Amino acid sequence: MYKNYNMNQLILPLDLEVKLQKNDIAFHIHHLVESIPREAFAPFYQETGCPSYHPKMMLKIILCGYTQSVFSGRRIEDLTKDSIRMKWLAQGYEPSYRTINRFRIHPQMQELLRQCFVQFRCQLVEEKLIDQQAIFIDGTKIEANANKFTFKWKKSIEKFQTNLIEKSNRLYEQLLEEQVIPAIARENEEELSVQELEIIVSKVEEVVDDYTAKIETSNDTQERKQLRSQRKTPKQIVKQIHDWITRKKVYQQDLELMGERNSYSKTDRDATFMRMKDDYMKNGQLKPGYNLQVATENQYTLAYDVYPNPTDTKTLTPFLETITDQYFELPKYIVADAGYGSEVNYQNVLETHERIPLITYNMYRKEGKKKFQQDPSKTNNWPYNEKTDSYTCPNEKQLTYQYDASRKDRSGYIRTFKVYQCEDCSDCPIRSLCTKAAEGAHRKLYVNTKWEQQKSYIRQKLSEPKTAEIYRQRKIDVEPVFGFLKANLGFTRFSVRGKSKVKNEIGLALMATNLRKYAIREW
Repeated sequence: MYKNYNMNQLILPLDLEVKLQKNDIAFHIHHLVESIPREAFAPFYQETGCPSYHPKMMLKIILCGYTQSVFSGRRIEDLTKDSIRMKWLAQGYEPSYRTINRFRIHPQMQELLRQCFVQFRCQLVEEKLIDQQAIFIDGTKIEANANKFTFKWKKSIEKFQTNLIEKSNRLYEQLLEEQVIPAIARENEEELSVQELEIIVSKVEEVVDDYTAKIETSNDTQERKQLRSQRKTPKQIVKQIHDWITRKKVYQQDLELMGERNSYSKTDRDATFMRMKDDYMKNGQLKPGYNLQVATENQYTLAYDVYPNPTDTKTLTPFLETITDQYFELPKYIVADAGYGSEVNYQNVLETHERIPLITYNMYRKEGKKKFQQDPSKTNNWPYNEKTDSYTCPNEKQLTYQYDASRKDRSGYIRTFKVYQCEDCSDCPIRSLCTKAAEGAHRKLYVNTKWEQQKSYIRQKLSEPKTAEIYRQRKIDVEPVFGFLKANLGFTRFSVRGKSKVKNEIGLALMATNLRKYAIREW
């Protein structure tokens, strides 16, 4: 006996919601999008032309596609025709892949995603899934949708630009010396600008035109031959200067595009070449990518942003500002790994945001080891006399305070140091272990008082039971998010180009990981 099966019998359509399981992820997507304020969807409204699909429906089906590890517009379109949950979310509509792709790169999509994260966090707070005591910050690099072999490097461009400046200056001096052209008013004596090169080439072209006119009016074969020979060099100079002008404009444009970066990709100019963990060729090949920064709690992503710089140190300050301005008020504790430990970051968290940084620094773990603490060559272990403001080296010599010094890094931050100098380093038996200074020079010790105070503060905070427990939570809070994103969701490479589009796509992917984790909590 079989259950009734008849392909020729008409069956009335049922509400697809009935076919979905009680805790299906489609319901969570629906409730989240419906909780977003109506004002966030207003920019998508258009009064003219064919009525557009409702932005709520478009956001729902795209989020649903991402939760199923489907990132292609064509495949999301296919799901609206095949998947029950997608049919229910779309309510029978089947937008084309072009419509889907246009929607997810819409200029207002970034604000819509921001509202999505804000509402999701409110939902987590209401259900007491997060306690708002701390946020855990970390970063990962994701490969850009760009060619791996079409790149521009800042050092190469600066080298080529320097050579061009030297050649153009040398040629200008030669033209003045040979009285080919008169002197021109220069804004910068060290470098000829594009406008000045154009003036020079116009004057050399006048010389070429003068030779051409003489050749045309002369009937003497030998004279014409001699004039053509004399015209050859100015014509070559004109061609050379035109080439320099073109290259100079390209170099200026490249350096302007790079800004503080060291490289960029020709196919995605916002992407920077970085060293990725997924090194398939095992040769340290750099790939174009973006540095994704996330702030999490209880393994839920609460805020995110993308940056072009490959290291995490310089991302903390702008990321905290982004969180404060766009997402939520910072909690009491800011937790991150040693990649974020720097003087400027500690100062920003403590003084600007007035929060407690639970952020280690590079030497934190090594300084806590017995071997380091018993090593006499480490200046951290040298005795300090507060009364005389001096240090004592392992050879029992005094390093007394001499003067203050300062250093400015690439970002413009100024660090202040107290400089101490040894009274006498001659005939020291451990000189080779202590200093690399030349013979006759005495050991100098540079002490950054502010940095030492910050490190002492961090060591004290991480030694307290409560804060130490919070810091230990970091590895099992923020790290799994990247595992969910790359391994479970399968999001390892962007499919769009440009920072704004990339930010939209990673926002959809991170919200998809949030919804998947949220949906399975009751299973």
